[in-house]
Amino acid sequence: MAEVLQNYINGQFVKAHGQDTIDIVNPIDAQTVAVAPISDEDDVNAAFEAAVAAAKIWKRSTPAERQDALLNLAEGLREHRDELVEAQHRNTGQPKEQIGVEEVDAGIDNLKFFAGAARTLEGKAATEYMSEHTSYVRREPVGVVAQVTPWNYPLMMAIWKIGPALAAGNTIVLKPSDTTPESTLLLAKIAGEVLPAGVLNVVLGDGGTGALLTEHPVPAMVSITGSVRAGQAVAKSAAAGVKRTHLELGGKAPAVVFADADLERAAEQLIGFGTFNAGQDCTAVTRILVQDSVHDKFVELLAAEAKKVSTGSADDSENDYGPLNNKRHYADVCSKLENIPSHATVVTGGKPVEGSEGFFVEPTVISGLRQDDALVQEETFGPVLTVQSFSSEEEAVELSNDVPYALASSVWTSDHGTAMRVSRDLDFGCVWVNTHVLLVSEMPHGGFKYSGYGKDLSLYSVEEYTRVKHVMHSLEV
Repeated sequence: MAEVLQNYINGQFVKAHGQDTIDIVNPIDAQTVAVAPISDEDDVNAAFEAAVAAAKIWKRSTPAERQDALLNLAEGLREHRDELVEAQHRNTGQPKEQIGVEEVDAGIDNLKFFAGAARTLEGKAATEYMSEHTSYVRREPVGVVAQVTPWNYPLMMAIWKIGPALAAGNTIVLKPSDTTPESTLLLAKIAGEVLPAGVLNVVLGDGGTGALLTEHPVPAMVSITGSVRAGQAVAKSAAAGVKRTHLELGGKAPAVVFADADLERAAEQLIGFGTFNAGQDCTAVTRILVQDSVHDKFVELLAAEAKKVSTGSADDSENDYGPLNNKRHYADVCSKLENIPSHATVVTGGKPVEGSEGFFVEPTVISGLRQDDALVQEETFGPVLTVQSFSSEEEAVELSNDVPYALASSVWTSDHGTAMRVSRDLDFGCVWVNTHVLLVSEMPHGGFKYSGYGKDLSLYSVEEYTRVKHVMHSLEV
């Protein structure tokens, strides 16, 4: 019988008031593995009440105390590594090894970074900017924050949210995706061993529950990683309460490949970066723009590399990437592949994996698309790479920037000047040179345009969760 999940509020698991439920399905075999509640207004109110009460204590904690808590949380993740991997694998179908390395181990590193960042926030020097009056800056937590995380990297995205918020001294009410809640609940349980009750609360539910969080009068800030549509809804609802928002939304990342690049290496890397996690990554390579003189050769190299990629097995150790996360998303990606325009060519892939019970799609390379085609302009969020040609550096930049998204991009060339000019001109929050996707805790991650605003990772993300107060003292008694 499938386990019935509970909310985590004020340091303990509690049954939801909401009577409706959601089946949590393992996308490898489409079998139900758990049942989650759809939390209602009473559940959300209880979570925020706990966060408000805890804020009175947590906002007074010293940076050193917050550092210790985050370091202890990182150690807790290390101790429960196998459990976290299993919990997430049940919900996402991702290969277990990838969850362990890319989310648990990386999440531990993120938390260690945020532990140090808790003690490094800065402001202007205290001095007399006006005669006989001393001014200084207080950097304070914003208070209680509402956070919503997606299903593509459930644990990693939760850590990216809670790490900087906790480092800055905030308390949290977090809603994980309705399809992937289990690793987040285990994270909350581990956090309950090192944080005061009510500092981190997790409520389960659907989009309606998320709206209850973002529309609630308590949170001073709302942070979401999700679709553009979800981000727009959050921004609209937050505007009524003049809440601060942090939006990490979609992407349509180009990889610009010049003729002087190491083409064999670029093809191998780009297929890997484009199909990793089944392409369910806002920074994943989705559009390859290759110089026309090597276009045909590079398409052949991409096809050869794509054919080496394995997926579709019920044994995740045999997969280079796992299934799409849920039936609705699987149907959406399949529909896009079924409606490829007639002027385009499916070089390889282009359909679901035959014989699989789960939501697997073949690694796909498509050439011949035009700039205004939906597969070029709209986020696919699947293992699908499109290839277009360009003749000049200027055209490459123009085609790259001519999409609504602006999160990530990459340049592939052996010429230093080309790399410098193109990385300057690409209108994306991150530009990689001769690599793609790789992230480090010390550097910011976030985009422009329809990809949202605000930064994850780095000290910039901690600053997102703070407010600045000017205090002035008269020196006259």
